[in-house]
Amino acid sequence: MSSDLTASIAETVRSAREARGLSANALAERSGVSRAMIAKVERAEAQPTAALLGRLSAALGLTLSELVARAERSDRRLVRAGEQPTWTDPDTGYRRRALSPVAGGPLELVEVELPAGAEIAYPADAYAFIHQQIWMLDGSLTIREDGSAHDLEPGDCIEFPVPSARTFLARGACRYLVALTRRA
Repeated sequence: MSSDLTASIAETVRSAREARGLSANALAERSGVSRAMIAKVERAEAQPTAALLGRLSAALGLTLSELVARAERSDRRLVRAGEQPTWTDPDTGYRRRALSPVAGGPLELVEVELPAGAEIAYPADAYAFIHQQIWMLDGSLTIREDGSAHDLEPGDCIEFPVPSARTFLARGACRYLVALTRRA
């Protein structure tokens, strides 16, 4: 992640927290992220992982796409492929590209690429206000939730109608499309 994007994410997290009238302690309680780590993120002293940003965005009532788009300052109706904001998790190599021109709209599309062996876990809170479907484009992916494992191959599509803790495990390098809407 570039230092400019790290600084922009820091500013975005801090301003979203302040706009909601939350102290760093309150955000820590809501997200399960330590106050010390929140301080490091807000000072751009740490490159946040996908799991950490997922926890913070959920606690702030934002989708991960909204958080990244705000950091990228994207508010256009048309965004060309080369201009779509891309973010890479420094720990796992998880790469996400926001395809939708405006994050936070009625529908968001995100392309995700995972290197072979990457494993990312999200708590149920990360999905508290979104409905999500995943369509596999390339490779193979296992998604674990509530004691079940879903093995996905190219062309497979899965819906997640209720929030649950999920772990994504790339059995080989994979790429998939995430379509998400806000819950009513």
